Amino acid sequence: MSAVRVRIAPSPSGFLHVGTARTAVYNFLFARHHGGKFILRIEDTDTARSSEEMVQVILDGMKWLGLNWDEGPIFQSRRNELYKEWGKKLAESGHSYWCFCTPEELEERRKAAISQKIAWKYDRKCLKLSQEEIEANKKAGKPAALRLKVPEGKTGFTDLVGGELERENADIEDMVCLRSDGRPTYNFAAVVDDYDMKISHVIRGNDHISNTFKQILLYRALNLPVPEFAHLPLILGADKKKVSKRQGAVAVTDYRDTGFLPETMLNFLALLGWSPGDGREIMSREELIQAFSLARVGAANPVFDLQKLEWMNGEYIRRLPDEELLARAFPFLEKASLVKPEEKKSKRDYFLRVLPLLKERCRLLSDFAEMGDYFFKEEFDYDPKGAEKQFADPQTASRLEKVAAAWKAVEPFSKEKTEEALRLLAEKEGEKAAAFIHPIRLAITGKTMGPALFDLVEVLGRKRVLARLSRAVEYLKSRTPAAKT
Repeated sequence: MSAVRVRIAPSPSGFLHVGTARTAVYNFLFARHHGGKFILRIEDTDTARSSEEMVQVILDGMKWLGLNWDEGPIFQSRRNELYKEWGKKLAESGHSYWCFCTPEELEERRKAAISQKIAWKYDRKCLKLSQEEIEANKKAGKPAALRLKVPEGKTGFTDLVGGELERENADIEDMVCLRSDGRPTYNFAAVVDDYDMKISHVIRGNDHISNTFKQILLYRALNLPVPEFAHLPLILGADKKKVSKRQGAVAVTDYRDTGFLPETMLNFLALLGWSPGDGREIMSREELIQAFSLARVGAANPVFDLQKLEWMNGEYIRRLPDEELLARAFPFLEKASLVKPEEKKSKRDYFLRVLPLLKERCRLLSDFAEMGDYFFKEEFDYDPKGAEKQFADPQTASRLEKVAAAWKAVEPFSKEKTEEALRLLAEKEGEKAAAFIHPIRLAITGKTMGPALFDLVEVLGRKRVLARLSRAVEYLKSRTPAAKT
């Protein structure tokens, strides 16, 4: 097992949430850093809770993040014959025994232990059965599960993140490896699969540490080489509780649909528990691969900081070339019903002027539709708070009319010429330019903030700007009689 081979093994009983995605990222980076293989395994033995829909969501999330796997997806549900073969080997190893206890019997004994305030684990009732009793039970058709006989002593291993870990075997239950219906349990299937797939390093969340002790016992019982283990700190939410699919964490694909870039998400997830050690935060995929090391994974639980994720996404958006930005943002404009599919080509030059103006303030791809809707439609409302402040002066309508008259004659209708004309007008009127600029912005965009005013005036063009100024004047005169004077 000298070659690096790692795997990510999600269960399709839920979405690919950020915890599993971060684990997948670390496995991927580790494999690529060492020139090894990254394998995708779908642990779908729980047929009642698994679904094809969730499998597809997992695959979509992996593909979106760019975590291209080398082998798989391999489905556990299609490997039952392999588990039965290894179950037979375990049964013959002398390290296991058949258990005929029914679920009802086990539950009754568990409740009895709890009532006596005794920590429950399987009481080894069936370990005491003679060979004759075992054969008689099988002949009578009693369902039998195969349990591992946990030896005396201690089990320990060197965790590549947490260091030396050890546990008393007396605290480990004789776990079921094969259920009475022949299906494998999680730990048994994981060991069989990891050996069969020649996994060299098992990198996963530290909530699996208790499973690792059990799995090491299984490796030893089957006389198999034990892989290296690295257990990652769990990701916490803002409430300092574990982020997991069972606590309502959204799917990775939900971040995609919200407007995050995959390269942002990859970068952000990589830094949840690991750092390159040199202060870098914005790192390309190639830089992450080159720098990644399990030695720099910390033990402290990182917090999923949504604000930092949004900041980072804004940084990535600003670095996108204009053509690439158009390709990424257009679906969000289309989803907001601001553009039509055919316009991506027919109005390409216009979009390539608009999007660069907006990107300085956008943190999400969806922000382009929200912050810049006025570039794509003529009808919009005025921001209420902005109107209350910028449209309050009775002279505003008159000022807007004078701006429209000045700009009607400007040639060319450029940002330089429109700014020059407005400042000359303000000087002539004996007023500050701001008395014109802020109401103009609200009049032609409906908003109080956005790109530099004269840049957006140039992009909107004379016809649209004058029409919007006229619309604002009519609005003001209809609401403020004093403005007519």
